Amino acid sequence: MERTLWATLAVYAAAAVAEIAGCFAFWAWIRLGRSAWWALPGVACLCLFAWALTRADAELAGRAYAAYGGVYIVAALLWLWLVEGARPDRWDAAGALVCLAGAALILAGPRGG
Repeated sequence: MERTLWATLAVYAAAAVAEIAGCFAFWAWIRLGRSAWWALPGVACLCLFAWALTRADAELAGRAYAAYGGVYIVAALLWLWLVEGARPDRWDAAGALVCLAGAALILAGPRGG
């Protein structure tokens, strides 16, 4: 069953939230001095992230991962703003738009035979 571009973006968004949450759990443990117990949900989130990427509608894993990179960057900037309380600046926004354009080219670009 072929997914639409929106469905693929939803999968990427879910993967990004899981990856960032998993990595942040380790950040909290190691860099912020939180309990080592933070690693447990971190590992679970990272497993969810890996599983979610397998749901992306792409013929090749490398192409799915490359396109995901743009979505990840936008999600990381949203995390910066919503969780860490630091508002992204215009350069962050411009960079994110460039990355999303690249992700769109990778996902939707015509493939010659």
